[in-house]
Amino acid sequence: YSYPPSTSVLHLNPAAHLTATRVLFCRLLCSQRYSLASSGVRAEVVEAFDINDVANDVYEHNFGHRPCQGNIQTLTAGDLDKYKAHAWLLSPPCQPYTRQGLQKHSADARAFSFIKILNLMQNMSFPPQMLFVENVVGFEVSDTHDQLLAVLSTLSFNTQEFILSPLQFGVPYSRPRYFCLAKQESMCFPNPSVNDKLLRTPTCLTLNTTRTQNSYDQNEDDLEVVCNPIRNFLEAQSIGDKESSAIISDFKEADGCTPIETASHDYTVPLSLIERWGNAMDIVYPESKRCCCFTKSYYRYVKGTGSVLVTSKVRLFSFLSSVPVFSFFAPLTLWCHLIIFTIPYFVIMFFKL
Repeated sequence: YSYPPSTSVLHLNPAAHLTATRVLFCRLLCSQRYSLASSGVRAEVVEAFDINDVANDVYEHNFGHRPCQGNIQTLTAGDLDKYKAHAWLLSPPCQPYTRQGLQKHSADARAFSFIKILNLMQNMSFPPQMLFVENVVGFEVSDTHDQLLAVLSTLSFNTQEFILSPLQFGVPYSRPRYFCLAKQESMCFPNPSVNDKLLRTPTCLTLNTTRTQNSYDQNEDDLEVVCNPIRNFLEAQSIGDKESSAIISDFKEADGCTPIETASHDYTVPLSLIERWGNAMDIVYPESKRCCCFTKSYYRYVKGTGSVLVTSKVRLFSFLSSVPVFSFFAPLTLWCHLIIFTIPYFVIMFFKL
């Protein structure tokens, strides 16, 4: 699952430079970059844009290039033409479309940069041939979405739209998101029968079912049974043992180590927090096949920001009579990029403060 645009110069396949697809990123850069690398597509990343300092620090730490951090609204069609990117991977700010927000859509100032990009596309000499757009569920009913489809239609693009969740791919993480794939009409999709359609709940890829790909009545309860347990996505496989009753942090220390002792101290949920807010927590076990979506406020707020993990063999019957050991998640594992992804030490220290 891999959002204003984000920059990075890298030859994923230097030997194929002349035939490689040139890619431009816009936000959620690390996730997009790793997804692109995992796909096996020969590509040259020509630029990435993001306004967030921390996101750019992490990107630079992992890829050796700092994304462009200027105001996207100052870009011109000529500026974008210089990149001659075949594909744009975009993830506009989601706040204008979230269910808990004001839902001002295109009237929200945070939507202006994406709308500016759509307008620039129509004036470019070398517009992209392919487009990938990701956002929250709710974007698909916004007027910004209407503008996106109108521009793509004007530029002779075919689109395929989806609402997808990691649960459909066997990952125990409930995070439905909107995705739009767009190609110029001269480039065919493998399955053109779903062109210009929005598939809200395609059949789970790992589920043996007689339902068709266009089924609209499948819900997440159907998907849960085919997901792998959360245990499979934790670095510490012996969750529940007294010697290792904590998740090993995916935030690696400067020397690359991830000691269990550090994770135990950093991630254990304080008893005072459990006593006060336990009834509002979404509590999951290592054998659970689902956890809630994690938000920016996770760890700082309890309700509606993400799940907490029981790291003790003691079952939770009452907050008064028996309190198991809870731990906060290091949710990067659920994005499936853990093996090669690291966080700069100074970023870790900043958030610990």
